[in-house]
Amino acid sequence: MAAFEASFKKTLGHEGGYVNDPDDAGGETYKGISRKYNPGWVGWGKLDALKNGAGFPGSLEQDTGLRTDVGAFYKQHYWDKFWGDDLPNQGISDELFDTAVNLGTERAVTFLQRALNFLNRNGTLYSDLVVDGVFGRKTLEALQAYLRNDNPEYLLKIVNILQGMHYLDYMTKSPTQEKYARGWLSRVEIEKA
Repeated sequence: MAAFEASFKKTLGHEGGYVNDPDDAGGETYKGISRKYNPGWVGWGKLDALKNGAGFPGSLEQDTGLRTDVGAFYKQHYWDKFWGDDLPNQGISDELFDTAVNLGTERAVTFLQRALNFLNRNGTLYSDLVVDGVFGRKTLEALQAYLRNDNPEYLLKIVNILQGMHYLDYMTKSPTQEKYARGWLSRVEIEKA
């Protein structure tokens, strides 16, 4: 079974520290957690208390409590939403988690469901899934059936293609976002599962 801490560590490698970029749709963020979209996160109080202190924002990295708060937030709001503890493959869990953190859990699960539908050998491995972005028993069973019969790398490739297409479409609609292209595209990678 997949391990949250391994996926969390990989994703933190993509997420910056403290950022307050006016071009970022999320506004003020810490480790990828947006204050705009997550104003009730417990870490904002700690972060605000450290803002006027010496060495801000570097001082945030010394606060182990903040790292714990980030991990708890990510587990509850992303990992648990796609049943990360039940997934049978760490590489797929890593990909779903990172995509969920960057693009939302619903979009990450939608990519997975679409990929599973493309790879079900015209319904002979398992029936097509309803692509609704909600991870449930049928999605888990389809993933398990796929993995019993095929290479996880094909599934990861399709998920990454869909992720990359999302970034390209987003930049086409909003050219100011092109400045984030290299960071986003560094997340579109095929790792051995």
